[in-house]
Amino acid sequence: MGRLDEVDLSLKLSRKEQDRLLALHGTRLAQLRLTLAGLIGSGALGPPLCVLFEGWDAGGKGGAIKRLVGPLDARHVRVKQFAAPSPDEKRHHYLHRFVPALPGWGGMAVLDRTWYGRVLVERVEGFATEEQWQRSYGEIDEFERMLAEDGMIIVKLFLHISADEQLGRFERRREDPLKVWKLTDEDWRNREKRPAYEAALEDMFERTGTDQAPWRIVPAESKRYARVHVMQEVIAAIEEGCAQQGFALPAPLEAAAD
Repeated sequence: MGRLDEVDLSLKLSRKEQDRLLALHGTRLAQLRLTLAGLIGSGALGPPLCVLFEGWDAGGKGGAIKRLVGPLDARHVRVKQFAAPSPDEKRHHYLHRFVPALPGWGGMAVLDRTWYGRVLVERVEGFATEEQWQRSYGEIDEFERMLAEDGMIIVKLFLHISADEQLGRFERRREDPLKVWKLTDEDWRNREKRPAYEAALEDMFERTGTDQAPWRIVPAESKRYARVHVMQEVIAAIEEGCAQQGFALPAPLEAAAD
């Protein structure tokens, strides 16, 4: 049994509970973000925060990212989406194109798709040779270790949904004139290769889940549950990372008011 088989996809929230929890956790996230930026608190810059999003097609990454950054000042967070590399980007090492998006001290970046494409789509679709993608596990671990040792808090999220739920979302997108653009022929082709992607994912979790950058698998069958869970995971990662580095964070506002 792999990690994906252990995820409880029955978890869900009502809209009312989702909204309540997003408001509650959003206040804490905004407080932490301002503290890391040195805009409140001691004024010192906190560790860089980099949130990486991976997940199945139609897994809800866009909606989760929208809710995650919603409570934040848009000037204080960078969201960067990555698609297939351009011809010029292919001339460089595959990690090269991600470096400009990384945050510095006091900064926060959210990456929609990441360097893990190397061991997922590039592996399954044959865009990288076996020697290349096998080698990349060690390269990615070293890359993240270097960033973490320099202080970066790395939050790696994978949004997991079942094959049946994915099919339902595809069909709803096909019928929605404002969402049909999200659905491509490639999405349908990828569905047919789900077993190969599942095998690649299990290898990815096993070989790149490290103490400094563990994988956090998000049950995303319920979009509402996933959105709240993502925010909770990011908050927990900030609090854990800052505690390890000795960077002081304020008590939650609701606790401070008691």
